[in-house]
Amino acid sequence: MMKRDYPGLVLLALSDMAILVALIMVFAYAPREATMGDVQRIFYFHVASAWVGFFAFFVTFIAGIGYLARRTRRWDIWALSSEEIGLTFITMAVLTGSLWARKAWGTFWTWEPRLTITAVQLLVYIAYGMLRTAIVEPERKARFAAVYGCVAFVTVPLSWFAIRWWRTIHPDIMAGGDMAVTPRMAHTLFVSLGAFTLLYFALLRQRMRFEWAADTLARLREQIEGDD
Repeated sequence: MMKRDYPGLVLLALSDMAILVALIMVFAYAPREATMGDVQRIFYFHVASAWVGFFAFFVTFIAGIGYLARRTRRWDIWALSSEEIGLTFITMAVLTGSLWARKAWGTFWTWEPRLTITAVQLLVYIAYGMLRTAIVEPERKARFAAVYGCVAFVTVPLSWFAIRWWRTIHPDIMAGGDMAVTPRMAHTLFVSLGAFTLLYFALLRQRMRFEWAADTLARLREQIEGDD
């Protein structure tokens, strides 16, 4: 039986409090944007979700390199757990971005360079999970997934630099785009980024513990079958 994860529970509690603070700041501290109004408040969730998704894929990239270098299960679990969380947050970024785009562009989606790359990125990382499901042998599965995770990461810099390399209607968040970013807006964004990052680490710890527990259960099953 696995021991109660007190550090993990503390991390979850801290992330919950940070998210609560971010929510209060989004709706009570940050001012109403002059051009887009209250719909602009989606900005704080959209950017934070995209940031965590990119960061999670970077962790998968590093873990993939670690696995190829060391061939240890720990690196494979890091890669798998972070990829699943990253895919969840990138999906959140797409959904919140669509709601924001409906107000800003008059449509939920348009095939401009940034969004096209994001769509490809989603499919690439969905395929990562399908690849792991399709291969049965554990070592071979981990090796193939590590290579794939490293190659798939190219979609992250492509997405980041798309609005700088090509003509696109997607706003440059770092430059503020068409928004008049006030100090309170910047404060709220930074708190949201910190809160979502903390949530990522809390979820990552729990997902990795789940995978370790699955490995332990598999070993116990093998022992029972061997005894029989």
